[in-house]
Amino acid sequence: MKIALAADHGGWNLKAAIQNYLQKTSHQVVDLGIDQEERVDYPDFAAKVARQVSQGRVDLGILVCGTGIGMAITANKFKGVRAAVVTDLYTARMSKEHNNANVIALGGRVLKEDQALEIVKTWLEAKFEGGRHQERLNKIAKIERENFL
Repeated sequence: MKIALAADHGGWNLKAAIQNYLQKTSHQVVDLGIDQEERVDYPDFAAKVARQVSQGRVDLGILVCGTGIGMAITANKFKGVRAAVVTDLYTARMSKEHNNANVIALGGRVLKEDQALEIVKTWLEAKFEGGRHQERLNKIAKIERENFL
C-alpha cells in the first residue's frame, strides 16, 4: 500500500516513528515532510498529503500535528478526502469500518508513540463494512459534488 505521510513541528517526532513502522510492515511511504523540529504551518503539509489522496497518487494518508484537528480540517477541504481525527483504537477502527476514512490525523502532543503505532496498525487492518455505511458515504459525496467547485 502506498501511504503519504506528513507532519508539522507538533508531530514530526511521531511521524518518524510511524514512517519507520510503515516501512517495516512493507508499505511504500511518500514522505512529504518535515524531518526536524522547525516551526511550519500545518495547512501546507496537510494539503500536500490530501492532494496526493484526492488525485489518487497514494492509497491513504497519515497526518500528525499537535492534536490532529487542524490537519484534518485542512485535509477535508480536498475532494474525495475523508480525514478523521483518531485518538484511540476504537475511533481508528470506526473511521475505517463506518466512514472509510482515507486519511487519519493524529496528535503528536496527545498520543504516546506506542499508542500512535497501535492506532495506525488498527486503522490499516480495519475493513470498510459497506452496506448502510456506503449509502451515507454516497450522501457525503453528493454534498461534496454540490458544494466543491
